[in-house]
Amino acid sequence: MIKKKNLLKENFVLKNSEDILEVENLKVNIRIEADMLNAVRGVNFSIKKGETLGLVGESGCGKSVTSKEILGINPSNCASSGRILYQTKSGKVINLLDLDKDGELYRSIRGTEIAMIFQEPMTAFSPLFTIGNQISEIILIHEPETKKDEAKRRVIEMLAKVGIADPQNRFEQYPHEFSGGMLQRALIAMMLCCDPVLLIADEPTTALDVTIQSQILELMIKLQREYNMSILFITHDLGIVASMCDRVAVMYLGEIVETGSVRQIFKDGRHPYTRGLLRSLPKMNQNSNDKLFTIEGTVPIPIDFPVRCGFYDRCTLHKQGICDCRKIDTLEVNDGHFVKCILEGGAKNEF
Repeated sequence: MIKKKNLLKENFVLKNSEDILEVENLKVNIRIEADMLNAVRGVNFSIKKGETLGLVGESGCGKSVTSKEILGINPSNCASSGRILYQTKSGKVINLLDLDKDGELYRSIRGTEIAMIFQEPMTAFSPLFTIGNQISEIILIHEPETKKDEAKRRVIEMLAKVGIADPQNRFEQYPHEFSGGMLQRALIAMMLCCDPVLLIADEPTTALDVTIQSQILELMIKLQREYNMSILFITHDLGIVASMCDRVAVMYLGEIVETGSVRQIFKDGRHPYTRGLLRSLPKMNQNSNDKLFTIEGTVPIPIDFPVRCGFYDRCTLHKQGICDCRKIDTLEVNDGHFVKCILEGGAKNEF
């Protein structure tokens, strides 16, 4: 295997000095036997320091593949291109895609600078070791000079911060002795024990009931303010987005189709897919016998996908001869509000 050079010496510059991460034209192709699945097809977004960006869309849109590519943990049958510029704690800007995914530099970034909360807290911990042992291991790996007693003290302190009662005894317990909500809190404690600057939360409340979901979200907001973290919050729940996020990126079929502030998206969503997602939300005054709005069809499989709007087959507003035969541009319709649709002028010289 050819080892890639340490690109901390490269002179990358972020477009916006307030950003911590900038993803530019990210493409991820997955080799499936003789076919190539285009899971991520030219994604662009940025995350500011201390900001929460919500990445929303249906299952199969490429949200998790995108987030895992930031950490360099997609499987070996994935090939990526583009740039993921990240500003390290030291202030250097590096392109994560140019680093050796198994190299020392990338391993030093995972956990200490960029951490990730995965979807299933029930399977995130090994059943063979205590919760305290597994969280302590993160500290001891990334900070080898730390003694075990000091690591234990820090873990107990973090368990208390995330709201786990009697953390001294809980430190010695196994995952099966924790409820789902407690495991999620323990997982958050694990991710925060090395003080990351960017937290990726991949649908962290999916397996939890509504009451526990609310508690976990409140905890994340509180800890974000305390640690001044940036958060990439991946979800398909627009209700969570409204209460949790500063900005929203709507993803469909491996592309970002609309980006804007929470207010812009919820009050003035422009893309037909965004409008469909918003219409599918239940209303307070809705009759219990009324059916919720649904977007007809399913997300297509992006293998040998033609150059056209990805939402064409499911869109009731599509323009035949325009949407189905060309690349659609992303245009800024308001300050910080971007839409990828010909209805907003995304196909040049047509109207």
